[in-house]
Amino acid sequence: MSAVWAVLRRELLLAARHPSDWAQPLVFYAIVAVLFPFGVEVQDPALKTFAPAIVWVGALLAALLGVERIFRGDLDDGTLEQWLLSDVPAPLLVFAKLAAHWLLTALPLVLAAPFLAIALGLPAPAVKVLVLSLLLGTPCLIFTGGFAAALTVGAQRAGILLPILVLPLMTPAVIFGGGAVRAAAAGLPFEAPLYFLGALLALTVTLLPFATAGALRNALE
Repeated sequence: MSAVWAVLRRELLLAARHPSDWAQPLVFYAIVAVLFPFGVEVQDPALKTFAPAIVWVGALLAALLGVERIFRGDLDDGTLEQWLLSDVPAPLLVFAKLAAHWLLTALPLVLAAPFLAIALGLPAPAVKVLVLSLLLGTPCLIFTGGFAAALTVGAQRAGILLPILVLPLMTPAVIFGGGAVRAAAAGLPFEAPLYFLGALLALTVTLLPFATAGALRNALE
C-alpha cells in the first residue's frame, strides 16, 4: 500500500505543478453545458428532456481530453519501466494511477454537474440521481480510457486512434447513466440502470487494471 500512496502522492504533486492539466476538462465541461441552451429557443421545454444527455455526453468528452497523456509522461521519463521491474504488482500501480486521474479530472466534473443540471432545468430528484450516476459511471470512463491509452502509448498519432478505440467502450456507461437520469426526471423507477452501472464499475475496476498493465508491458517490449 505504500507504493500505491506513493503513486497517488506523485500524481497530486504533478497536478499541483501543472494546474491547467486538470482544469482544462472542467472548463470544457462547463462550456459545453452552458453553450448548448443557446442553440434552442428560450424556455424550450425540450431542454429539460435533453439535459441528462447534455451533462453525460459533456462528461464523456471532457474525460477524453486528458486520456492520451495518462501514460505518455511516464513512458518518456522511464516510470513505466520502473513499475514493471518493481516487486509491486503492476495492476495495483495502474489502479493507483487511474484512481488519481479520476480524482483530478472526473471528480471535479461530478461536483460541477449539479449546478449545470439545475441551470438546464433538471428537477431536483433527477439531479441527485445524476450525481450518483456520475459517481458510478465516471470511473468506468477513466479506466476504459486508461486501457485505450495503454494500447496506444507507444504509437504515433495516438490522438487519432484513441477516440475510435474508446468511444464504443464508453457507450454503455453513457446509456445507463443517461437512462437513469431520464427515468428519474420522468418520475419512473431509476434503480435498474444504476444497478447496471454499479456492475459495470465493479467489472471495470477489477479487470481493466490487469488488461492495462498487460498493454503497457507489450508497449515496452
